[in-house]
Amino acid sequence: MDMQCVKRLSEFEMNAQLASWQNMALGRVPQYLPGHAVPWVAKARQSACERFIAHGFPSRIEEEWKYTDVAAIGKRTSLAPDYIPPDPSSEAALLAWTLAQENIHLMVFVNGHYSSELSALGALPIGMRLESLAELLDEDADIPEMYFDQSHEHTIFASLNNALATDGTVLMLAPDTVLNKPVYLLFIASGHGAAIYPRNIVIAGKNSRATIIEHYFGMLHAHNFTNVVTQINLDAGAELQHCQLIQEGSAAFHIAGIHAEQAAGSRFDSHSFALGGRLVRNDISSRLNGEECLCNFDGLYLLEGKQHADHHTRIDHLAPSGTSREYYRGILDGESHGVFNGKVIVHPHAVKTDAHQSNQNILLSRQAEIDTKPQLEIFADDVKCTHGATVGQLDDDSLFYLRSRGVDAESARSLLIYGFANDIVQRVEVPDLRTRIEHLVLNRLPQGEQIKEML
Repeated sequence: MDMQCVKRLSEFEMNAQLASWQNMALGRVPQYLPGHAVPWVAKARQSACERFIAHGFPSRIEEEWKYTDVAAIGKRTSLAPDYIPPDPSSEAALLAWTLAQENIHLMVFVNGHYSSELSALGALPIGMRLESLAELLDEDADIPEMYFDQSHEHTIFASLNNALATDGTVLMLAPDTVLNKPVYLLFIASGHGAAIYPRNIVIAGKNSRATIIEHYFGMLHAHNFTNVVTQINLDAGAELQHCQLIQEGSAAFHIAGIHAEQAAGSRFDSHSFALGGRLVRNDISSRLNGEECLCNFDGLYLLEGKQHADHHTRIDHLAPSGTSREYYRGILDGESHGVFNGKVIVHPHAVKTDAHQSNQNILLSRQAEIDTKPQLEIFADDVKCTHGATVGQLDDDSLFYLRSRGVDAESARSLLIYGFANDIVQRVEVPDLRTRIEHLVLNRLPQGEQIKEML
């Protein structure tokens, strides 16, 4: 990124509702951005920078952002990624140490930068490459340039990430490589308000199999801004289970894009859990480019206070005999606001497509809100597609049944909430992660400790 682009970014002003970026202080960023001396990387950053400046922040006038106001992000003092040496809190370091004891390949990032001291990669099997994106870019390594082109920018925030990405993970699997241990990516926000731009790239060869976990952990009152993009390419017959756990601080902003390309016979499972953050926006998509692809999207958002979580999903069936399943559930309390916009598109010639989509929500207070919009667009014959959405409160008959069996009112209420959430949690196939999420859900319930004793 050249200095002209940096100056234009620092001078850029948002629309009338947002503050200007006068204090971004981007002048020192180029020397820290990985790959700044590599011509094709610099060119890609420059182009992304210009696209972001031309568009600006999305506004609620745009249909895709109708229910999510990102004005508060634009009011930050700076969107520039600071180079802050990895120095996590004792709590975060303890979490990294605990994870390192598990049977995983662990990569830890602090404020957007890889920490080899906290990581525990272990012995990598033959056919597996697991490396830091920053190191590969600085070395002008063989990362396909397509992963930095405009066609992969699904939202304008992806352009911002393309321009300012600091680090991330590159996982490459040779054909027929099977990982017996999950790849665990822990992203720690230390709490000083950093702007964090991870970019993860996964390239899975023919008939390979792997599990990847992205865990975003912030201090309780951390007010960081995380803008992450994960790009996934699955060759024929490849299988990938991707788990996303958002456990950001109560004042944090988290914008994420997870985008997969699937070849014939591949399988992509996406599990998303939004359990923290002031504002969370998830754009998750997959393109089923070959015949007989399988795609599963599951998600749970557990909101309280004034939290806001927006999930936009899109599944494109582009070839015959594809199957997709989508199950999202939301539990909303306080004055929280949830958004679910799920779109399934069956393109011409994608005959024998089998697609199902469901979004279910429980509102625990009168002030909580949910805007749900499941969508089907079908342009082919001989398909089986269904979708639906529900919004309601806890079932009175179920509460009465539990009370009649001697369960007090608060415990009965918490038990029903746990049961509603646990249907999604149990879809995670990694035992340690599933248990971790179960405990996080229980810790959010008034009678969580008592429920643990019942289970």
